[in-house]
Amino acid sequence: MAKRLTEKQKKEIIESFKNGAVVNFLSEKFSCSKLTITRILKINLGEVSYKKLIKTNKINNKLKTVEKGEINNDSNSDTSYKYSSKIENFNKNSKEDDTYQVSPFLEISPIDYEIDHLSRKEVSSVPIAEIEFPETVYMIVDKKIELETKLLGDYPEWEFLPEDDLNRKTIEVFYDIKVAKRLCNKEQKVIKVPNTDVFKIAATSLLSKGISRIVSADKLIAL
Repeated sequence: MAKRLTEKQKKEIIESFKNGAVVNFLSEKFSCSKLTITRILKINLGEVSYKKLIKTNKINNKLKTVEKGEINNDSNSDTSYKYSSKIENFNKNSKEDDTYQVSPFLEISPIDYEIDHLSRKEVSSVPIAEIEFPETVYMIVDKKIELETKLLGDYPEWEFLPEDDLNRKTIEVFYDIKVAKRLCNKEQKVIKVPNTDVFKIAATSLLSKGISRIVSADKLIAL
């Protein structure tokens, strides 16, 4: 390696680095190791400034490389002209020949089916006899341990149903206790139902109270 760097050379290294020169370039220019260049920069600029300039210089060098490539491409005018000519010819032929015209839209005829209320009700509701409940579910009740009932119309996900169905009384069961607690207010509490067969057993009693549907996370159950 060359002799020890002078103070003048060190200042030149620092200024060159600030102006965008990279460590590899400075190492070759001043005939010293990259470690020496790095040490000089860190001592004089500080660790933080050094790292910021490293990133900035890398970005600027990448931009210069891209710009240089674009200039080279522009200088090859013959190739650019041939490429442009091909594009123009293709566009010209596309206008003259319908086979080249591709539309991103596909027109379909509108669906014109009538869905009666009865069909929608039957499709939406699953008879309780066909339901296999989990071993444990949860319910929200008031503090007097009375069932929390709602109208089916109170549930936005079922609002497409006929008006008669929306006026049905329901009870709701939860498979996840966290969901139940999140929906429970101060005047209510969450209870655990360890034997889910109770809903089939009590179906007649629930119907006598006007409750004809059980709402769950994924199903609407008919009693």
